[in-house]
Amino acid sequence: MIKKFLAASAFPLAVIVPVAATLGALGGSLAEMGIALAGVGSGGIVLNLLQPQRAGLTAPRVMLGLGMAGMLTGLAIDSARVPVTVLESLCSGNGELGFTDTLMRHAQMLPAMHLLMISGGLSAVPALRALRPQCRQLCAMLAQNTLCSGWMMMGMTAGALLFTMPLTSAAMSLPRMLGGMFAGMVWGMVVSVSAYRLFFMTIDKVRSRPAAPALHVNGKT
Repeated sequence: MIKKFLAASAFPLAVIVPVAATLGALGGSLAEMGIALAGVGSGGIVLNLLQPQRAGLTAPRVMLGLGMAGMLTGLAIDSARVPVTVLESLCSGNGELGFTDTLMRHAQMLPAMHLLMISGGLSAVPALRALRPQCRQLCAMLAQNTLCSGWMMMGMTAGALLFTMPLTSAAMSLPRMLGGMFAGMVWGMVVSVSAYRLFFMTIDKVRSRPAAPALHVNGKT
């Protein structure tokens, strides 16, 4: 029981720790960090529940971990390149823009974060082939990882909008917006895995249906 609990909690904790360190370094308040970590941790738990029979280096966990590492690295690069006051202007504009415009604005202002997040996710293809040689098809498909990266990027934008939408411009902060992006990224992977499983469950269900009986006309089929 203890081993199962540790195995189930290891992945959410591995994602929560770097997020907490990043938000803390940016001066996030306890409330901002708590909301963000709750979003990240709950997403990690749901991702575990979607794969109850799997432990260790599964494709979604490796991809999310590498994507998160790329995102944090890119954020450090963007923060060194762009003044914090300019990055904070992203928060004030979120409520005025739609989803697509917000996504484009974030990508323009934080190019390294988005590019390295996608690159990190796609690097799961060769990483999984090296770590798990038995993964030859589904868990090492470039198309699948590309779709997952797309879901994570959309989740980042949705999370940023969700976390900053209820706030006034005076109360908005960069840690809160980034916390929403971190949480949205994890939940984007949850949506991706759910859609992936639903697709193949539907395919299997259709294939398992018995064939319709042949029609007999005048003793002939």
